[in-house]
Amino acid sequence: MTDPKWAVATERGRYYRDPAGGPDLISVTNALDSIHKPALIPWAAGVAADQILAEPIATARRARTEPTALRRELVGAPARVGERAKSLGTRVHNRAQATVLGVPYPADPEVEPYARQLARWFRLWRIDLTADVEAVETTVLNRQRGYAGTGDLWVWLPTGRYGRRQLWLVDYKTSAKKPAGTVYDEQPLQLAALRHAPEWLLPDDTSEPAPRVHRTALLNLRPRSHRFIEVPSGPEQYRAFLAAVRTARYLHNAPRAFTAVVPPWAPGASDRKAA
Repeated sequence: MTDPKWAVATERGRYYRDPAGGPDLISVTNALDSIHKPALIPWAAGVAADQILAEPIATARRARTEPTALRRELVGAPARVGERAKSLGTRVHNRAQATVLGVPYPADPEVEPYARQLARWFRLWRIDLTADVEAVETTVLNRQRGYAGTGDLWVWLPTGRYGRRQLWLVDYKTSAKKPAGTVYDEQPLQLAALRHAPEWLLPDDTSEPAPRVHRTALLNLRPRSHRFIEVPSGPEQYRAFLAAVRTARYLHNAPRAFTAVVPPWAPGASDRKAA
């Protein structure tokens, strides 16, 4: 995840300001956070287990001498690991953008393995970064549906009939440990949202109609491998995403105060009713 110009962090998650002055737009990833992700629970448990197994004797000692502090540390372990993964993903995205634009990027040994895999993918598909790349790290808007998001790469590939070029919307996914073939249920919805957004922002903060995307894919980047995986992003996935938008907006604006109901004969019930 990167930090687009118009994205802002709120207590309800990421939203986008509308440069034209309209209502704030929920981010695509924020909307998808309303979807149940069953893989997160075993992942979080695994992170805590790994920390225990890394130093079993010291952990057992702390369990006796400072159990409260140890529990707090273990509970917070998934969040710390998640923040490190998010930081790495942002830096890989920034390096990918610099590669496409042909601008310098500071040395980052942790990012280099992923950058090499991205370069391998460019070579494999014989991509001319000047002629074949339509856009990179570009924010798209759907004001009618109330959402916005930022796509990683729009690129022309010779995948049509008789080698005809087609415009692909590609989303980079980085991980140090997940298999290169990993696809999560919400990822097609993410690409459907980006694909069906009718406008994208230009560098001067005005908008214009976004180009028609023919196909969508994940580019899973790993330190020693990569995999290019086409995922569906048609009407079915788009409808599911819009349902997630409605759910997220309800949850973000749901009432927080509730009234207890007591029998009318309970002591003081008439006073509470009058109040």
